[in-house]
Amino acid sequence: MTDARLTGLRILLVEDEAMIAMLLEKTLQSLGITVLGPVGRLSDALDMAQTREFDGAILDVTIRGGYVYPVADLLVARGIPFVLATGYAAEHLPANLRGQKLLRKPYSTDDLTAALQHIAQTTPDR
Repeated sequence: MTDARLTGLRILLVEDEAMIAMLLEKTLQSLGITVLGPVGRLSDALDMAQTREFDGAILDVTIRGGYVYPVADLLVARGIPFVLATGYAAEHLPANLRGQKLLRKPYSTDDLTAALQHIAQTTPDR
């Protein structure tokens, strides 16, 4: 069953594990979400976060090129909601990101849907 609030969302997907990225992309698309990416390198994620228009993002904390924190900082500055996918506890994140929604690994489809609903609720003009 799809959630009407998710249909039409444009989500930037930053994930460097190919199998996880493919599964996430397929799951997001099955929910009626348009996926930008998936992106697996920090430099590519920064470029997309600066130049593309989207409603929210799922950011894997550790990707090729380092931590995704510069992308998260850019999204905060742009007012774009996101969730951080991580196995780490919030206290391991930089102080400025500890209040962000976490998608705790390993996560279920229900966890993913709840994270996407959070994005949909905090997306301006939705």
